[in-house]
Amino acid sequence: MNLLDSRAGTRSLLLGNEAIVRGALEAGVGFISCYPGTPSSEVPDTFFRLSKHGDFYFEYSINEKVAMEVAGGASLGGVPTLVTMKHVGVNVAADPMVTLAHIGTPGGLVILCADDPGCHSSQNEQDSRYYVRLAGLPCFEPSTAQECKDMTREAFELSARWQQPVMLRTTTRVNHMRGPVVFGPLSPARTKGAFARDPQRFVSVPAVGRVRHRALLANLETIRGEVNRSDWNNVYGRGKAGVIASGVSRAYLGDVLKLHPELKVKVLELGLCYPFPDDLVNNFLEDLDRVLILEELEPIMENEVRRICQQKGLTIQVRGKGKDLPLWDEYSTSMISTALHHLLDLDAPVETVCSVDQSNLPGRPPNLCAGCPHRSVYVQVRKIFGDNAVYSSDIGCYTLGMLPPLNTADFLLCMGSSVSTGCGMSKAVEDPVVAFIGDSTFFHSGITGLINAVYNRHDLLLVILDNRTTAMTGHQPHPGVDQAVFEGKPGRIEIEPLVRASGVNEVRRIKALNQKALSRAIEELKKASGVRVLIAEDPCPLFARKVLGQKRTKKARVAVSDQAALECVHTLACPAFYLEGEEVHINPVHCAGCMVCVQLCPSLKPETTGS
Repeated sequence: MNLLDSRAGTRSLLLGNEAIVRGALEAGVGFISCYPGTPSSEVPDTFFRLSKHGDFYFEYSINEKVAMEVAGGASLGGVPTLVTMKHVGVNVAADPMVTLAHIGTPGGLVILCADDPGCHSSQNEQDSRYYVRLAGLPCFEPSTAQECKDMTREAFELSARWQQPVMLRTTTRVNHMRGPVVFGPLSPARTKGAFARDPQRFVSVPAVGRVRHRALLANLETIRGEVNRSDWNNVYGRGKAGVIASGVSRAYLGDVLKLHPELKVKVLELGLCYPFPDDLVNNFLEDLDRVLILEELEPIMENEVRRICQQKGLTIQVRGKGKDLPLWDEYSTSMISTALHHLLDLDAPVETVCSVDQSNLPGRPPNLCAGCPHRSVYVQVRKIFGDNAVYSSDIGCYTLGMLPPLNTADFLLCMGSSVSTGCGMSKAVEDPVVAFIGDSTFFHSGITGLINAVYNRHDLLLVILDNRTTAMTGHQPHPGVDQAVFEGKPGRIEIEPLVRASGVNEVRRIKALNQKALSRAIEELKKASGVRVLIAEDPCPLFARKVLGQKRTKKARVAVSDQAALECVHTLACPAFYLEGEEVHINPVHCAGCMVCVQLCPSLKPETTGS
């Protein structure tokens, strides 16, 4: 696969995210910014890999708000621009995003927002189509890999012509599906533009904002006329019962209709779903007596259809969220099959989802990797504080500290919140509060919370877990990662000077895998008061092997049937350990050679081996 292949007509099997990259390249994208977040991460990661060979500019921004702002600046300068994030990142970026919709984006700006129905890798479910309406963003919703490419390319074209930001809203299944994609012609990257000064448009003071809001609404009405005629909105089938579907629901619906040809319905597929195509939907509804709305999460289209029925005096039964379709989680072919059969007053067939008896399968909870430095820190914090402290957690691998036996996460809101919420908790309870935050998250949005804590004289121990990468989303760089690792110029921003510059005097910086140093530092900071910070450094073992090229040089050997070793298993919960009966063993393939178990359990003997 070569996404930079200039030949039109090439056919390739791509992830939805890879197809989005190709679509942007075909549109001549010149500027890409992001904050990585699953399920969107493969888009910026692919651009990062291609950036050595392409002419476009790419950056991992420090957070989503900054990513939106630098993207907005590039688009105002006349450059076709893409900014990518997951749904919760849109919350962070909403402030500049709404203003950009008001003032417009002359170079074209496409916002990839990847929603996550089912919370596969997120702290909440969120339907970003509300932001589409809040900000006034035309919105595409692809359902196949081919559409991911084609809609991305057209989103750039329309954004530049309309001079409005356009949202490409995907969901996890669309981002991670794989399908055939036929390439179109590759346009040269447009990395330079021209800025036409117009303070009465681009300087959004209140007097300008009021005028620009009216201009946005007028522009959206013009765009609505094009949406009503768009080829991305397709009608097929016939019958008195209709179905309106968007996003990945269109793919599920297509599968159901192929499996059950006896289901005769008229279908309207909406690929370009906002501004809502009132005329198209009204014409579709006129000869129906009932309609089913298929959309994951919120009843946004359903409410639009109900509005049109009320305004036009249509007496149509509108079905959607309720008996067959939930307000949460993903849809499935069986769920949509049931809803269609009920729509047609037919008995729904029993769908066999899986013939394997799953009742006796062992549980497989998520776990920190073998050799993860976070585990070492959590073990010592639990030893010293136990249940006599309240633990504030944050977004990242280290959130897995919530699981026993570590038990070091009592509450969690969003990225960067552990410091601020920990401060609030410290005012509410008598117990000490220990907050955890990762290095990438600290740069993302933890620094402001730390400055607030110092200024308002809170009493908090903050543990910064520095594993030298953005681990959970795929080892992307952040300001604390030496750029030389990725064949760039050397340079990184150290965390300790930032912490001290924020006004923190009690700072300890130690190796996360050194249990004695950890114990000593935590005991000292426990006795202190006010804001104090422990910086625990050691690289993520996966990152160390994959990117830094480090080798595992040591393994641990376990004394069989040793009770102390068994206690170590239950304390450390390292996935490299396993039991055969009462005998303790270490899987040499999984063992990272971190030696934390050897420090905790005297019956374990270090053993040097090649790897």
